[in-house]
Amino acid sequence: MSERYSFSLTTFSPSGKLVQIEYALAAVAAGAPSVGIKASNGVVLATEKKQKSILYEEHSIHKVESITKNIGMVYSGMGPDYRVLVRRARKLAQQYYLTYQEQIPTAQLVQRVANVMQEFTQSGGVRPFGVSLLIAGWDEDEQKPFLYQCDPSGAYFAWKATAMGKNYVNGKTFLEKRYNENPEIEDAVHIAILTLKESFEGQMTESNIEIGICNAQGFRRLKPSEVKDHLANAS
Repeated sequence: MSERYSFSLTTFSPSGKLVQIEYALAAVAAGAPSVGIKASNGVVLATEKKQKSILYEEHSIHKVESITKNIGMVYSGMGPDYRVLVRRARKLAQQYYLTYQEQIPTAQLVQRVANVMQEFTQSGGVRPFGVSLLIAGWDEDEQKPFLYQCDPSGAYFAWKATAMGKNYVNGKTFLEKRYNENPEIEDAVHIAILTLKESFEGQMTESNIEIGICNAQGFRRLKPSEVKDHLANAS
């Protein structure tokens, strides 16, 4: 029955679903795994970065991106859709700064990005974004870290730790077993690497995973040499 509605974004199926959103979520579930873990003193984002060919220029395209000096994000799903949202998020953060002369709080940025994604679930002639985002931030006012997930529908959730992308169910199950309240950021990096290893095919190296950390000093993507050190400690 849903086949009749599968190409329409603006019509609910009789069961109350927008089938195009389910297709977008399927694109996310088929994407490379990503993990986010909130620590007591920061947030860790980690993702698998598939190298399709040895001919690629290494690190030419990054999956872990900074939005402001205190906020970063990673995705699972379709890369081109992600690039559009990264640009939009940076613009939204800049507009906030020009208006209020202060950095945008993480929750405010998440809400604005989610609104953009939601617009694409009710407009004709467009399709939903085929990505889910993990957004990590450190709020200077509250002096604490935040981790949010934003889905193609525009729904967003705050998490202590979560996984998305391929084999996300196994990743979440592993996190539920390993996560303890308020780990240090070093422990969170260790757990994130082990979570990715659960569904990783082949050898995990500094060139096929990316890690970003967010703490009181701001958000940054770890250098390959730093990732290599963490991998050595996690083995």
